[in-house]
Amino acid sequence: MLRCETEAMSPVLDPNPQNGQKKLLLVFGAMLLITVIIGVIASIASP
Repeated sequence: MLRCETEAMSPVLDPNPQNGQKKLLLVFGAMLLITVIIGVIASIASP
């Protein structure tokens, strides 16, 4: 009999990520935030 083992696999965006994954998400979020801020400043400064 075949058994589905999707419970054992962790999803990409885990609701409760492990410590390493949480740090990685924070780093990616900070990089995205900095990119957005630079884009807003550049669009305001452009003539």
